[in-house]
Amino acid sequence: MNIFGLTMDELRAALAPHNVPRFRADQIAEWIYRRGAGSLHAMTNLPKALRAQLSETFTIERPTVVNRLHSADGATIKLLYAFADGQTAETVLMRHSYGNSVCVSTQAGCRMGCSFCASTLHGLVRNLTRAEIAAQAIGIADFLRQEGARVDTIVVMGSGEPLENYDNVVGALRLLHEDYVLGLGYRGVTLSTSGIVPGIERLAAEGIPVSLSISLHAPTDELRSRIMPVNRIYPLADVLRAARRYAAATKRRVTYEYILIRGVNDGVREAEQLAELLRGQLASVNLIPINPVAERDLHRPSNNAIRRFRRVLEEHRITATLRREMGTDIQAACGQLRNRLLEAGL
Repeated sequence: MNIFGLTMDELRAALAPHNVPRFRADQIAEWIYRRGAGSLHAMTNLPKALRAQLSETFTIERPTVVNRLHSADGATIKLLYAFADGQTAETVLMRHSYGNSVCVSTQAGCRMGCSFCASTLHGLVRNLTRAEIAAQAIGIADFLRQEGARVDTIVVMGSGEPLENYDNVVGALRLLHEDYVLGLGYRGVTLSTSGIVPGIERLAAEGIPVSLSISLHAPTDELRSRIMPVNRIYPLADVLRAARRYAAATKRRVTYEYILIRGVNDGVREAEQLAELLRGQLASVNLIPINPVAERDLHRPSNNAIRRFRRVLEEHRITATLRREMGTDIQAACGQLRNRLLEAGL
């Protein structure tokens, strides 16, 4: 039985038939989540006989890193994790002046079909488990611990739609929140969704005040349906209504992500439509110049167009930020590294 990814209660329950004292379970959890142990034999403060006994029943199976890319400026590291069944997913470490942020994936592939995203090119294979999601952040934490640093924030913005894997995603966030794992506060977590309305409403009632980020990317249903098929199921009015409820329930500002694509959604008209759409919302807009994907004929707008779009929003008193571009030299956009591996037949 693999005990990586178990909560403390689950770990104690698994150990109970072996008459393991509660304090030993605490020690085992510390070794797994805080000290990077890969086996029970590594847990040197446990009696040798107990280690041998438990090793007959339990394993500690972590995903393995099969590719690692470092950006030239040292600010971004992208990892490709392989899981027990051979499926892969990407994780990104981003070093900011205010701390270290980890971007985790929630699915192997994605079925959302967004026209600008590499994650959807090979479709959805499966959901990641709670342990597989948490392992991405825990692995980065192990790496950072070697240099005296830690994971400060987590963004659930990697491959996959997190609200289509709701239980495993929330379970992973609850696990990472525990002091014996990362002790990460929920306010240090941002979850990004393409707009799965039932999931947004469920999350609002979950009692974990994570920051919600909605992938908007277009100010009208016609355009959004063209570049994001999910809009045909959950149109803008429904998404915005759910976002307002989330903000009211959590007292947290909702962020709207808006990928700027040259000649598609980056004009003054679209900026004015977006400002009108968000008027009166407790919200801000995060502008993201598209990270070009080789398989998509979509391009980054000029710097002038980006500045103009932001200026229009600000003239309408919409808070707008421009996301810092990180890792463009190492294919840090969602799904790019995984796709390269798949296309190479590896």
